[in-house]
Amino acid sequence: MTGEIKARRLRLGMVGGGDGAYIGGIHRFAARLDDQFELVAGAFDIDAQKGRAFAAGLFIEPARAYGDYREMIAAEAQRADRIDVVAICTPNHTHFPIAAAFLAAGFDVICEKPLTTTSADAVALVEIAARTGRFLGVTYTYSGYPLIHAARAMVAAGEIGKVRVVQVEYPLEWMATAIEQGGNQQASWRSDPKRSGRGGSVGDIGTHAYHLAGFVTGLKLEALCADLATFVEGRVLDDNAHVMLRYHGGARGLLWSSNLAVGCSNGLRLRVFGETGSLTWHQEEPNSLLHAPLHGRPVTIKRGREDLAIAARALTRTPPGHPEGYIEAFANLYAGFAEAIRARREGRAPGLIGQAVPTGEDGLKGVAFVDAVVDSHEGGQAGWVRPAYV
Repeated sequence: MTGEIKARRLRLGMVGGGDGAYIGGIHRFAARLDDQFELVAGAFDIDAQKGRAFAAGLFIEPARAYGDYREMIAAEAQRADRIDVVAICTPNHTHFPIAAAFLAAGFDVICEKPLTTTSADAVALVEIAARTGRFLGVTYTYSGYPLIHAARAMVAAGEIGKVRVVQVEYPLEWMATAIEQGGNQQASWRSDPKRSGRGGSVGDIGTHAYHLAGFVTGLKLEALCADLATFVEGRVLDDNAHVMLRYHGGARGLLWSSNLAVGCSNGLRLRVFGETGSLTWHQEEPNSLLHAPLHGRPVTIKRGREDLAIAARALTRTPPGHPEGYIEAFANLYAGFAEAIRARREGRAPGLIGQAVPTGEDGLKGVAFVDAVVDSHEGGQAGWVRPAYV
C-alpha cells in the first residue's frame, strides 16, 4: 500500500450520521474543509430505506448506499476503489462491533467518543488496530482548537511553572428536563445504559473534559474520587458529576460535567494554575486564551498571533480578528487524521498536524476514566480509585 494514496483524496465511508443525527453533519463538514477526504459510501441509518434515501441526497452512487455496515464491508472490500477510512457516527454501544469489523477488514477508522462502552472492548479495539496496522482515531473535538495547542505548548515550556491545580468543567442545559421521555432520540440513547454505557453526563461530556485537561497539561491521573447524581426523575444514568482528581507529581484537579446546568449552552472551560502563572480557556470564546503571570498583568492571547507556538499556528485558518470555531476545530482533527493515515501507509513520520491527534489509546483512557468514576461513586466513602490505562 506504500504510496498509493499520495495523489488523491482519501475515500471516506460513514456508518450512522443520517437524517436527524447532528454529529454526522459535523463530520461531513469537517472532512470536506481541507479537501483531504471524499465521501463515497455509507450505511447512514438503521432503517436501510431511509439510509439509502439520505445517501442519495449526498450524491452517493446507489451501489454504495448500503443497508448496514456488514453489507458495506463485504462490498467495499471487493472494490478496486474501496474506501480508505470509515467514520463511525452511531450510538456508543455499536462502536465496538462496527470498528472491530472495519479494522479487521483492513480499513482505517475514525470513531466518535466514547470509543466503546467498556474498558475490555476498548482494549480489544486498540489491540486489533495494532495487529492490523490500521489507524484508529477518536474525535475529541476540543483538542483541535489552535489556542488549546498554544496552551499545551506554554505548559510544556514551563511558562506557568509546575502545574499545581487543574479545573475543568463541561456544563450543558439540554437535558434539564426529561426530554428522553418525550421522544428525543439523541437524549433517549444517552440515557440508556444498554446503549450509552455506565456513564451519563460523565461518559458523554465528562470524557471530553478529562481528555482536554490531560492534553493541555500532560499530567497523568493517579486516582480519582467521584460523586454522581441523577436529578431528573425517571432517569437512570447520571446527569451531574463532580470528580476530584489526583495527578502523578502532586497536582490536584476538579472536573464537573452536567447535562442540567440551566443557562449553559456549551460551557466547556479549562483553568490551569501553575507555580508562576495560570491559563484560562472557554470553548464559547475559543479565540482567546488568558495568561495570568504571578506578580504580572494578565494578558489575553489572541488566536492568529505570529509568536504563538508552531503547533497552534499550524491549526490556524483565518487572519486575526476573523473568528474560528467548532467546525474548524473538528476539521483540524480530520486534517490530522488524514496526515496520520498517509504517513502510516507511506512508512514515514507524520507531519506536525498529524502528531497530536487523539487515537485509540486516548479513547481507551476515556473509557477507563468513566469506569473509574462509576466505580468510585459506587464505592461510597472508600471512593478513591486508581484508573487503568492512564
